[in-house]
Parts: sequence; structure tokens; C-alpha cells
Amino acid sequence: MEKLSVNGIEYQIIKLLGKGKGGYSYLAKREEKQVVLKQIHHEPCDYYTFGNKIEAERNDYQRLLNANKRIPKMLDIDMENERLVKEYIDGDTVFDMVKNDVSVEAYLPQVCEMAQLAKNTGLNIDYFPTNFIVQSGLLYYIDYECNIYMDEWSFENWGVKYWSKTPESEDYLKHN
Repeated sequence: MEKLSVNGIEYQIIKLLGKGKGGYSYLAKREEKQVVLKQIHHEPCDYYTFGNKIEAERNDYQRLLNANKRIPKMLDIDMENERLVKEYIDGDTVFDMVKNDVSVEAYLPQVCEMAQLAKNTGLNIDYFPTNFIVQSGLLYYIDYECNIYMDEWSFENWGVKYWSKTPESEDYLKHN
């Protein structure tokens, strides 16, 4: 089984959780504790421009903490190898719930509250439903990406259409 190290600490990779525009996230474990290990990648992305991705992860994490977001705790960051370790939040993604026709209506007040907190601090988060996990009735934003607030990328104007089966989300669901 593959192993990756973060600041000299080895983690056993269990499986790939997903690939985002900035990196690969793996379910990993160390001493029987499950974590998420993210490896930054430098693959091209047609619709997003990056600076230093690992610095952005560190800075965005701090911005989200300051905005009182419900996010997984960052446990370690390896700037040289562009890896980070964060708390594993076990549960279904909102994406999987929508895909499987499970209602996410009960979580809309929570995401709207997150959106308002973000807006109040001048931020947008990535409202795409793969970035949200439900655990014990609570909604967690599991990505650290955040950007300067722009109304066009708010939950109300962009994100909400992916939280139900709409023509936009149906097209995406067919291909994923």
C-alpha cells in the first residue's frame, strides 16, 4: 500500500477521495487514525488561475477560521512537498445526496448561514456540493478555498443551482 510523508511523518494511503482543481485528496491513516492527506498538483485548469497553491491553502484556512466556518481542522502542512493533513469528516457529500435523490433541503439553512458569514467577512467559498459533507446533521465545508466576495459567485447566484437537480446540475451529474 502506498505511503506519503508530511514533514517526515508517514501516512498510509487508503483510497483517493477526489481530485479538485488544486490537488488530490486521499483518505489516509496513521496509527489507526483516519485523516485526509491532500497533495497539491500543478495540472492546468481552464477556468481558474492559481498563485502558490500551498500558501493559498494555509492562508485560506486561516481566513475561514476567522470567519467562523465549520471546517475540518488542519493538522499539518508540508510547504516543501506541497502536502497537508486535515481532519477527516466522515459522511455523505451533498453532491452524492443530490445524485441519489436524497433531499438536501434540511441543510439549506446551514449553507445559507455559511454564505452570510462568508459575505460578512468579504469572502466567497466554493459552493459546489462536492465541497460539503453532512455528519451527525451538521454541514461541513471540507475545502479551504475562499476568494474575495463577488456577488456573481455567491450561493444565491451560483451555488444553489447545483444543490438540486437543475439542467446545469443534471448535465454535470451525467458525466460524474
